[in-house]
Amino acid sequence: MKKFFYPAALAFMLAVPSTGFAAAPAREQENAVKEELQNHFSLYGFIRNYFTFDSRESASGTGNLFYYLPFERNLNEMGDDLNEQPSFRFLAITSRVGLDVNGYRIGKTDISAKVETDFYAGLSGSTGTATLRLRQAYMKLGWKDLPMGRNTASVSLLMGQAWHPLAADQPDVISLAVGAPFNAFNRSPQVTMDANLGKHFTITGSFIYQMQYTSTGPDGSSANYMKYGILPEVYAGLSYRTGGFLAKAGVSLLSIKPRNTGVMADIGSPEVQVDDRMTALSPFLYLQYKYKTLTVKAKTIYGSAADYLNLVSGYGITSMSDPDGHYDYAATHTSSSWVSVSVGKKLQGMFMAGYIANLGAAKDFVDTGDSYYFFAKDGQSFKRMAQAFRLVPTIAYNIGKFTLGLEYEVTAAQFGDNLNADGSVMKEGTELPGAAGLAGRYWVANHRIQLMTRFNF
Repeated sequence: MKKFFYPAALAFMLAVPSTGFAAAPAREQENAVKEELQNHFSLYGFIRNYFTFDSRESASGTGNLFYYLPFERNLNEMGDDLNEQPSFRFLAITSRVGLDVNGYRIGKTDISAKVETDFYAGLSGSTGTATLRLRQAYMKLGWKDLPMGRNTASVSLLMGQAWHPLAADQPDVISLAVGAPFNAFNRSPQVTMDANLGKHFTITGSFIYQMQYTSTGPDGSSANYMKYGILPEVYAGLSYRTGGFLAKAGVSLLSIKPRNTGVMADIGSPEVQVDDRMTALSPFLYLQYKYKTLTVKAKTIYGSAADYLNLVSGYGITSMSDPDGHYDYAATHTSSSWVSVSVGKKLQGMFMAGYIANLGAAKDFVDTGDSYYFFAKDGQSFKRMAQAFRLVPTIAYNIGKFTLGLEYEVTAAQFGDNLNADGSVMKEGTELPGAAGLAGRYWVANHRIQLMTRFNF
């Protein structure tokens, strides 16, 4: 690919007037531009194909390649589950192109950048025309060898769209969702500072805005809740690294404004501005160990109103009785955890196991209806999901720049028909009010078989 990229970039740069090259002979211009490209620009990417079979209708995006969770039962009059519908698709829309820029320095400041795109946008289900979309685009400033007692420190400042700190560490699988919703998945505009304090510790702080991955609310999924809430998401984290061991801990603070206007209840019901706000904390812990070709990873996230992270977690209204039209909110909490193991290089074996538990909210909601609860994924709220698990064995054969992978993924979710006032699912056998019987639960499962081919360049 670089054989095509360098000549094209060279022709473009020679065609643009530049005072630095205007007086130089053509050969010197060519050599200077070629050296500039080779020293500072690196084009990369891959062509990736997925051949995917699912045994059941499920929440999924990106041409159904980004797998989420199986839908709950949809029973007809005869008791048949209409969501037990198998499907198959073959798509190359996750093929990717990126450009790294490195090696620039102004004074004591190192400057680098990345821009990355793929073909996700414009596709609905498995129908449509895939178009380019922004995946990552950021610049990074760096300062090295800063004095810190007997040691030295280094600081970097990233500005642009990149992986969310809670989503940056991912399990070893070949699936597009890389563990979601058992793992967070999000890329967002951000300003992130990493300070490496000596050899072992790194402090991270971020201000994060929403763009593609947004919170849900009264008007659906939208970045407006953060826009009118003014405050960005705030993240703080600490990492410790020694040898092949890495540990990370961090917490995210989200504070959004679900509504701008409301209705006063006591003086003719006029529409007025309101100061609604929903605030939630989402802490996480990540552990990793590497030895030769063995990698072991584990992560757990306590997600609160974390639907924008592709976790099964929303929020609901806990009070709407104030005469000034103000509502109060509470986030639902989920515990999402996973562990993965990878071994081998040419012939690579991988395994992931994940578990989710719906923990409900800290307060009771005013109503259990969908109009008082905000979370949706592919048309379903999943608020009746009590727990879920996923098992993913994978084998991959790596030959140079070519990879052939085969993966089996079983994702099972347990649903219940009855909810507690805090949004948690009633335990099976719980006696319902008014002698209405006992609460029940049931499991549904999707079996996904996926073949992947990838050629890196």
